[in-house]
Formats: sequence, C-alpha cells, structure tokens
Amino acid sequence: MTDIRGVLFDLDGVLADTERLHWTAYRRVLQEFGVDVGLEEYGAQWTSTGRGPEYACRTYRLPLTPDELRARKAPVYLALLQAGVAACPGACAALERLRPRWQVGVATNAARAEVDLVLGKLGVAGLLHAVIAREDYLHAKPAPDAYLAAAAALGLAPATCIVVEDSARGVQAAVAAGMRVLAIPGELTRDNDFRSCVRCLRHLDELTPELLEAVARTS
Repeated sequence: MTDIRGVLFDLDGVLADTERLHWTAYRRVLQEFGVDVGLEEYGAQWTSTGRGPEYACRTYRLPLTPDELRARKAPVYLALLQAGVAACPGACAALERLRPRWQVGVATNAARAEVDLVLGKLGVAGLLHAVIAREDYLHAKPAPDAYLAAAAALGLAPATCIVVEDSARGVQAAVAAGMRVLAIPGELTRDNDFRSCVRCLRHLDELTPELLEAVARTS
C-alpha cells in the first residue's frame, strides 16, 4: 500500500473542455490546403496519439513540416480560447474538494501561453499547487517527463502521485513515470486502451477523497 500525496491532472479534456477547440483550430488551418479533417479522424490521430501534425503532413502531402503546422495552428487556437472556454463538468468542484488534503497540479503538453489563458478563463489557477506546461520538460507525452516534472515541482515521489487522464498517450506517460492512473474517457478517447489504469471514472464527480483512500488501500 502506497499513500497518495499528490493528484496530477491533464488539462485538455480533463479540466478544460478544449478538444473541439483544438480540432476547430487545426481544421481551419488545414482547410487552407484543401484538407477537411473530421472529428473522428481528429480524435484518432491527434487526441489519442499526439502525432496528428505528423499524420496530416504525411497523409495529405502538405508543403510544410509538422512543427510548421503546429505553429500555424497556435494563434488560431489562442484566438478561440480568448473567445471563451468551458471547464469540463465537475472540474472546479473536484479541485476544491481535493486541494485541502492533497497537493494538486496540472501536467500538460500544452504551451505555457495556452495553459495560463485556459486556467485564467476557468478561474482555477489559485487551486493548483503546480502547473507544468510544455516548456518545462524535454519530451512530450507519452514520455514520462511532464509527470516527473510535476512530481518534482510538488516535492513528491512519483509513486505517491495519482494521475487523472483522458487519453492513452497520457496514461502511458503517467505509468512510465511510476504513477497510478485514473481514466476519464472523453468524447474523442472512449476507444483508447485504459487497461493499465486503476479505475475508469465516468465523470469528475466520482473523484472524491473516499475514492482516493480506496485506491491507496488497494494498490
């Protein structure tokens, strides 16, 4: 039995309802090249794997690199965020519920400017003890770097942290970091492989102190 001292959240699709905004931003950029990516295709190639730009450049023979595609998408996405972003159902309440007893942090592949904007729009920055963005570590998920950086920022051993994720690549990152994982499959990730998670939750309302205590006792 290993005690839980920290709870680390992915941002997109877990705390912030941003996946369709990401899709819209990429879709607008790709339409300039005559490519229209559907939501299901986006979920399979972007959300689940994190390699969407590589997929798009290869599949549609785009005249730019994956990093150039990401760079074109970034300002479009920021503009969409400025127009408004919603929290995932139960996100704010979950943070308020857990923060008094556990160290709470975010570890995301998103850039710092995006993260700060989202957290500001949601009004939850003050509920977090640490926020790790893409600039804070070397290798993106599914590498473990983001979650290891978050544990270090909180001063915690990785084994004492539990992660809340919505995608297979995020789960892989957390498991590789030596952490237990709670999955909350989202609209675009319901068919992902979550077998390595200790629990699959239907929504954040199920993320309670009692649940974390039960996980600590049984894992």
